[in-house]
Amino acid sequence: MLNDNDKKDKKERVIHTRVSEGLDEELKDRAAQLGTSVSNLVRNVLLNTFGLVETVIADTAKAAGVAPRPKPPKKAAADDGTVIGYQTLTLNVNALCSKCNAILAKGSEAHIGITATGVAGADSILCGACVGKVADDDQ
Repeated sequence: MLNDNDKKDKKERVIHTRVSEGLDEELKDRAAQLGTSVSNLVRNVLLNTFGLVETVIADTAKAAGVAPRPKPPKKAAADDGTVIGYQTLTLNVNALCSKCNAILAKGSEAHIGITATGVAGADSILCGACVGKVADDDQ
């Protein structure tokens, strides 16, 4: 008699996909080298790829000095326009700091306000000194 775990195992899905003749041969050769079936090889590659991709993205972001993009919430928060944080960016055009009116030249670093549902807009661009004051004001 099958227990609940056995029943779940029986409900696995089959995925059909087309591959080139070369990839088919490579899969068969690699599976033979590893002593497994092509099906198990593909299943293991798929299972491991998701974790690997997440790790690569996190490591790349860490090396670049930026925070990895968080997974979006299942239900978006209502946007009341409140800036919840500032994202550093390199300007592609000249801009003005919305707090002190400092001229921010194209190619320079600036910070743009982020709301619960996206970018606050051009009126939320701050220079480094003003974004530092925002952080100091919160403490």
